[in-house]
Order: sequence, then structure tokens, then C-alpha cells
Amino acid sequence: MSQKEIEQLFNQLDTSAQLLQKELDVSYLEALSETGENILGNKIPHQIDDVPSDEVVGKLTQIYKEVALDSMEAEDIRKAIQLSLLKASKTDVLQPNHQMTPDAIGFILNYLIEKLISGKLEKVRLLDPAVGMGNLLSTVYNGLVSKKIAVEAEGVDNDDLLLTLASVSTAMQRQNVTLTHQDAIQDLLMDPVDVVVSDLPVGYYPLDEKAEKFKTAAKNGHSYAHHLFIEQSLHYLKDGGFGIFLVPAQLFETDETPGLMKMIQEEAFLQGMLNLPNELFKTKNSRKSILVIQKKGNNAKQAKQVLLAQIPDFKNQKAMLQFMQEVDSWKKENI
Repeated sequence: MSQKEIEQLFNQLDTSAQLLQKELDVSYLEALSETGENILGNKIPHQIDDVPSDEVVGKLTQIYKEVALDSMEAEDIRKAIQLSLLKASKTDVLQPNHQMTPDAIGFILNYLIEKLISGKLEKVRLLDPAVGMGNLLSTVYNGLVSKKIAVEAEGVDNDDLLLTLASVSTAMQRQNVTLTHQDAIQDLLMDPVDVVVSDLPVGYYPLDEKAEKFKTAAKNGHSYAHHLFIEQSLHYLKDGGFGIFLVPAQLFETDETPGLMKMIQEEAFLQGMLNLPNELFKTKNSRKSILVIQKKGNNAKQAKQVLLAQIPDFKNQKAMLQFMQEVDSWKKENI
């Protein structure tokens, strides 16, 4: 990894985005999306009716000339884009469901996926039904590729700006990712996948008519979106495939828990629930955990012992090493 290359690409993205933000009078995220599409479009700034101005087009052209994606590793490109997205989250004050999944969490999810499929698959199909800006999917994608596992991935989101940013990011990283702009709770046109990984949107799903077709639909009022996403994900998993989700820590402590548990018991095996370090979250209500479920079929079986653990502080290397050894032992004995 070249820190210098990461910083250089971030500065190029940041400088060009700021030029466009001012010139086009748009948000930082929109300007970042525009500059990314310009870079991918033969490094030619997009100009309509003399906007941006010829002067700014000249400055952008000079910046784009110096962008050298071909000589960079995909993970370095992702980290430079991530720095830009972090700046966007502060500049534009993004709502919680639009915030990027922190890298540390992405790496833990990647580690779990790698452990669960190791020795089973040489090629993996991934799905993130709430892909957002694509950082989590790209993190897992690059992590698996680094282990010599071939990856193809699908991402779905109903926010066109976030999906455009995901498209720019995955294209810059030369990833084999298909992105679809739609509500993931509707029927999806895609082949089954080996793993669903997602930082699920938390809150209520507004369209009751669509929700009522699901087992996890609320009996009264709006249904929980994250419950529907878990159930929908199982529809697109191969038999024996894994769903690994970032969920509220209180997932199984609400009035709707019985319906969720009943659906999981009918369709899958609950294999693990891992609590993330409290230090990552500002309030008790914002804490999250990692849910691991496995779709029934293809010789999948319920683990003799469900993986229940408190993930230690990421800065505590000794405790993290012990945690990873525990996961390794659990996998050998149960999956």
C-alpha cells in the first residue's frame, strides 16, 4: 500500500470536487460523483452551456491528466475514495442511513465471510441489497480477491446519487460489480448468490402493501425495513449460502422479534450474533451487532453452539487475535 498514492488521488478528487461544487452549486457528494464520471469518461470534463466555465474546465483537465488509476492497487483506490466520502459526510451532513460503514467493521465482516467460505468456494457471488456508496461491498470484494478468490458482485439501492458514487468507485477499482437502481424489497432480477453482506438500513418501511407479502411484516403499522431486508436476502441466497448483516444491537429485543425469529427458524439457521465494540458508537441506541444466518439446504446444519461473542476494541491487538482464534475454532467445530 502506498500512502503517498492514496493521498495524491484523494487530493485530486477533493480539489476537482470542490471546483465543481462551487461552479455547479451542488453538494460535495454530487460534485464528487461528477468528477468521478469525468475521470472515467476519458478524463474529459463534462460541460453544458459553458458550465463549468472554460477556466474551470482547464483546471479540471490538468488535474485529470495526473490521475493514474492504472498504476494503483484497487484497495488503494478504495481508500482514496473513502477519504473523499468521509469528507462528504462532514461537508454535507449526511443522514445516518447514508453514512459509510467504517473500515474496521468492513474488515471484520470480510474476515467472517472468508472464514465461513474458506475451503468451500474458489469463486463467490456477493450481494449487498443496501449498497449505498459501495464502500462495504468494495472492502469485502478486495479482501476476498487478496485471498485468491474470484468475485462477482451485485449491489442494489434506491438512491440514485449513492448508486452513482458506488458505480464510480467500483469502476475505478476495476471490480466486477453489477449495480441496480431499485427498491430492494421488490422482486430482483438476479441469479442466486453465495453471500449477502449488508449494513442494513434501520427504520420503518413506508410501503405497507409490499411489506404485507413478507413473513416479517408487522401486524399493525409500518414494518421494520431491516427485518424485510433480512427476509428478502434469504430469497436470493443459494441453499447453504450465508447472510452476514450489520443490525441494531437490540434486533431481538422489540415487539416484532417473534415474527423475525419465526421466519429465520423456517428459512435458515441462526449461526451467530456478534456485538461490536461499544466505543464505535456515540449512544447505546446506535450500537450495532453482526448477525450471521445460513440458508437451509445443501447440507447446511445448525451449529451445535451459536457463535455469541463481544468483539473487543479493535485497538487491542492481543484481544483481537484471541477473538479471531475463537472464531476459527468455532468454525472448525460447527460449520
